[in-house]
Amino acid sequence: MTGKGKGKGGRGSGDKKSVSSSAKAGLQFPVGRIGRYLRKGKFASRMGAGAPVYLAAVLEYLCAEILELAGNAARDNKKTRIIPRHITLAVKNDEELNRLLGNVTIASGGVLPNIHAVLLPKKTSSSSAAPKKGLSPSQDY
Repeated sequence: MTGKGKGKGGRGSGDKKSVSSSAKAGLQFPVGRIGRYLRKGKFASRMGAGAPVYLAAVLEYLCAEILELAGNAARDNKKTRIIPRHITLAVKNDEELNRLLGNVTIASGGVLPNIHAVLLPKKTSSSSAAPKKGLSPSQDY
């Protein structure tokens, strides 16, 4: 028996197109490749079937979050293309991503614009330009 009879199918029907595990999980990230990396990396002697799916979903979510914030930063700078500077601004301005990627250096990313309050010029009001009443330099003696 070759399994290609007139029955309703089952395991032996060869007409079906193969569906990737990424498509089954509804993900864009490659579940099979991540599973292969987990196996080849010898991180554990055994690995469940859901481990690469879960890891691919987490990585896809993190990438989508960073790309959304970087796209907003690019739009704020009137640019249509995301550059490393936009990624740095996105990560450093988000509290959770900054905690996750706090020790990461992004090449050509730069730093957040920040001027310490002590270095800023003193606030001068418009009334201080004119001398106060009764306090002229000749009365200091």
